[in-house]
Amino acid sequence: MLSQSSDTVVVVIVNFRTPALTIDCLRSLATEREAGAPIQANVVEGGSGDDSAEILSRAIEDNGWARWVKLIVSPRNGGFAYANNLGISAAFNRGPKPNAIWLLNSDTYILPGALKPLQAILEQYPDAGIVGSRLVYPDGRPQHSAFRFPTLRGELLDGARSTIISCLMRRSSALPISEELVGAEWIAGASMLIRPEVFSSIGYLDDNYFMYFEETDFCRRALNANWKTMYEPQSRVVHLVGQSSGVTGEQETKKRRPTYWFESRHRYFLTHFGAVSTLLADLCWLFWRACWHFRQCFRREKRAHGTPHLWKDFLRHSVLFKGFSMPAFSGNKDAINERALIIEAMATNANEKTQIQAAATS
Repeated sequence: MLSQSSDTVVVVIVNFRTPALTIDCLRSLATEREAGAPIQANVVEGGSGDDSAEILSRAIEDNGWARWVKLIVSPRNGGFAYANNLGISAAFNRGPKPNAIWLLNSDTYILPGALKPLQAILEQYPDAGIVGSRLVYPDGRPQHSAFRFPTLRGELLDGARSTIISCLMRRSSALPISEELVGAEWIAGASMLIRPEVFSSIGYLDDNYFMYFEETDFCRRALNANWKTMYEPQSRVVHLVGQSSGVTGEQETKKRRPTYWFESRHRYFLTHFGAVSTLLADLCWLFWRACWHFRQCFRREKRAHGTPHLWKDFLRHSVLFKGFSMPAFSGNKDAINERALIIEAMATNANEKTQIQAAATS
């Protein structure tokens, strides 16, 4: 990392087959820049295998965003954490060190003034390493954005799907939606402002999470390094839930949960709880979800069973079948070298453009 610093906030957006949404997100950032926000953006095309890179490149040129938006094309689809790390690494290796890194999902667009409250928290609280926005639906309804870490109790509640048990245990994985600044254990990665020193302390996102649980893991590692995570509801970001993945939100009850979700959960529990607690968590979820299915047989009004084949898929990916080996996305073994090569290529292209511009003006 460079020692020299600036006031610039570098926004990292990962595109995966959502170029129209990514452009909308950039358009909202352009409005914020016009209001004086010191924003630069690294858009990472995450190996979509379509014409996303061409669409994004053309939009950047046509809208005059080239001065502040850099397009980084991933050599492959290495997952969400991998792609974010490409953008983060580029932010730290090109020009002065940024004041903060702002991770935004491609299926978000910021509302006016969204950045300033987040910056204010990092300035006011020296031990705050991560701060998240209030995520809202397009009609303004708030979404749950701040959470407690996954625990054995949380697996029980998720498996049981029982309001009575939730009330008796007086605990939910999602924190109550607050109108004031609150501390959180982890926040949704759809809008997450991060102090640069956090990366110095704990490194980047874990590339071995292909998708999901990477922000939970990052916040837990930050907490272990004495960095707090906070939720600032004065910062508002519209989140079109699940549009960038199709797994959460309204699509969750229509699509089968992908293998990488289970692998990410498996990795998270083994990393932070160990083998015995992971086994207990799996057994707890499986038992209580089976109880829920049993109760459904006696209901007069049947409830929707939610995600298709979830119990069977959960069992198949539990430690009972997968064992205690640590899941890792094998395609990311050379991630560090790939980031270095991409940054070197970007620097070469930038130098070539500078030389061409100099020749044109001489």
